[in-house]
Amino acid sequence: MSIRIGIMGYGNLGRGIECAVKQNDDLELAAVFTRREPSTVSVMTEGVSVCSVNDIESWKDKIDVLILCGGSATDLPEQTPKYAKLFNVIDSFDTHARIPEHFANVDAAAKESGHIGIISVGWDPGMFSLNRMYANAILPDGKDYTFWGKGVSQGHSDAIRRIEGVKNAKQYTIPVDSALEQVRAGKNPELTTRQKHTRECFVVLEDGADAAKVEEEIKTMPNYFADYDTTVHFISEEELLRDHSGIPHGGFVIRTGKTGWNGENNHVIEYSLKLDSNPEFTSSVLVAYARAAYKMSKEGQTGCKTVFDVAPAYLSALDGAELRKNLL
Repeated sequence: MSIRIGIMGYGNLGRGIECAVKQNDDLELAAVFTRREPSTVSVMTEGVSVCSVNDIESWKDKIDVLILCGGSATDLPEQTPKYAKLFNVIDSFDTHARIPEHFANVDAAAKESGHIGIISVGWDPGMFSLNRMYANAILPDGKDYTFWGKGVSQGHSDAIRRIEGVKNAKQYTIPVDSALEQVRAGKNPELTTRQKHTRECFVVLEDGADAAKVEEEIKTMPNYFADYDTTVHFISEEELLRDHSGIPHGGFVIRTGKTGWNGENNHVIEYSLKLDSNPEFTSSVLVAYARAAYKMSKEGQTGCKTVFDVAPAYLSALDGAELRKNLL
């Protein structure tokens, strides 16, 4: 029997979930839930229902895992605990500072209802988190470095689009090559925010907008650009659509460490990602953890989990014998 997946929200992430489900023979898409008028939402999977979020309770016994595709700022803090009362749930909550609070809220709701909720699933937090944890456990005498990019930062792009006079924009986060080289060489540099990443912005202006004013507002924006070396390019809308329509991303998690009685031997652990589509890769991670949630729920486990709490075997469609034979 296939694991029945529900999708809450049908944007870039929701469409990515649908594609990922298609690639996994043990999963099937049961329904898509939307806050929009359902008749205006067209999905790719033939025969799948698109339903109003208001009707979700009637699907309580028809879905094994609900994957939540909302935003971390306002959607997921409310949705994940709410729907953990009805379903096993997965989300990609990525506001790092609020993860402990979010965990506690989902844990209480999931334990009360007897469900599993796996939060903060994706690549960071998610796969990068796992690699940081593994590396810290293996090399306790060491130092962590995380670099993001080159890739589109959707939050930073949105921040630029909110500036008066900006019609459209894309922003790329780019690791500084010299910083990466120092880390990979085991030099353990102390790096400031500015020394680790640069930001490159491609901006389409509204007619009559003041380019110098917009550039100054971007470069001085606190929490987004003020602490970085930032380059701003003004281009046409045609150029933006032609050259910057994708959502690539990626990055590196590196730990340098020492072993030996006096720390005489140096080691570097590196995990990297290069992604053509940030949302589609994130969706693929979410779908693997949906499988894990289903298996853990069948064992009687309840409450909130993170990627740290899920054994790798739960992610795979292969059984233990196949994993030991083919991948160990």
